[in-house]
Amino acid sequence: MNIKPIYNNKLFKRGLEFAADNSALFVATTSLCLSTVARPIAIMSAPKTDKENRHYAASKSIASSLVGYLLMLSASVPLANAIKKIDNNPDKFLKSKTIETLKNGEKALNKSSKYKFATQLFKLGLGFVLAVPKSIMTCALIPNIMNFWHKNQNDDIKLQSSDISFKGLEKQAAKIIDTSFVQKMAGKFHKTNYEQHIISMTDILATGAFITQTNKSSKIKEDRKKALIYNAGISTGLSVAGGYIINDMTKKSTNRFIRKFRRANADLPKLNKYIEGIRIAKPAMILGCLYYIVIPLISTCLSDRIDKTQKNYLSFRANDKPAGKFKTTFS
Repeated sequence: MNIKPIYNNKLFKRGLEFAADNSALFVATTSLCLSTVARPIAIMSAPKTDKENRHYAASKSIASSLVGYLLMLSASVPLANAIKKIDNNPDKFLKSKTIETLKNGEKALNKSSKYKFATQLFKLGLGFVLAVPKSIMTCALIPNIMNFWHKNQNDDIKLQSSDISFKGLEKQAAKIIDTSFVQKMAGKFHKTNYEQHIISMTDILATGAFITQTNKSSKIKEDRKKALIYNAGISTGLSVAGGYIINDMTKKSTNRFIRKFRRANADLPKLNKYIEGIRIAKPAMILGCLYYIVIPLISTCLSDRIDKTQKNYLSFRANDKPAGKFKTTFS
């Protein structure tokens, strides 16, 4: 199959530019597309698994993606616009010493990997900041989505957003970039796989917050909590580990693709923006496909069996049955 046309595909380039300019919303959009359709289908297709556990897992997937997308849409657009203002006129917002430090020998600031790291701390870091509130809201929405499965009606949960002023956000962002802390971090980590590190840390934090909130929830059935918690933990663990493995396996092919893309678009002024987009899109797509398509089949089955085994064991202990008659779900 000849993939050369993709190097000059306008839609593909727009997607890469979107990933570079608003990486948090790009990740949220990818999640929305995969988790509202592909993941529920994968979960509901899990063999030999309790039906209600599948419903809870699918409800969590839909709630998480909807909340994540709405939060990112409202918060990331103003931030992305603020960073773009700094990109277009760095002399107006950044100190001359900061510009010189972050240029790292490049002629233009926006070509520097140090500067890209500093700005992506805001764009991708926004997902990390919003991970906990997203998980709390996800947990709150699960009972309502479960009502859809069972065709029941409860009081609607209204998500209210407070009036937040984003005026002068670019000045606040510039002040943070001007700090020696951010510049030192840029110098230390700009050549690492920081895009995937930030996305992975965000997933881990969100899962931890979701597990905590699920344990506290009074609206989720007690006998369904553990399966839901196991599912979330297993899914995140497998997707993060698998993401790094696949990223390492595809590193050479990705670098080869970037080299060919550079040659095909050498005269474009936004070339560096597109390359930055490729580096954002790759881990987002890898983790997205793993988390929303491949792993749900594994985690839903595994969490259901762990939950059943634990319940059988507790029942066995409570009834004090003779040794040798307890059978695990795995047998």
